[in-house]
Amino acid sequence: MQVLALRMFGAFSGYAATVLRVGVGVVMAYHGYSKFQGGTSNVAGFLGSLGVPAPDLVAPLLATAELVGGVMLIVGLATRVWAIIIALVLVGAIFLVKVDLGLIADSGVGAELDVALLAGSVAILLLGPGKLAADNAIGLGDAA
Repeated sequence: MQVLALRMFGAFSGYAATVLRVGVGVVMAYHGYSKFQGGTSNVAGFLGSLGVPAPDLVAPLLATAELVGGVMLIVGLATRVWAIIIALVLVGAIFLVKVDLGLIADSGVGAELDVALLAGSVAILLLGPGKLAADNAIGLGDAA
């Protein structure tokens, strides 16, 4: 007996990576965009307070990685490369900013979003871009 006829969703499993890729991409692009809105000097000041070396160089690189990486995930272009870059950004965020706050902070934001986005990025790396991706048009995807 099929439980609630959920098997019908199996026909759409090739689109799961696309849904995941777009979701992670939208959140990352927004975060990168917001870092540029207030000026990366604010981000550099925060990074400097954490002891990050060369914060004036790292801040615009971080914002660019989040914005461009997010857009590239949405489009599905160089998907696995950007999934790695975004995963590294998230590992840095977790260990530099969120590690003292815990998974769910008593006040403010804990590491839960960063952990979920990291899991999504790693899943995208392993799954590939999915059926609806620019990578497929240029021969980089698995679902061409």
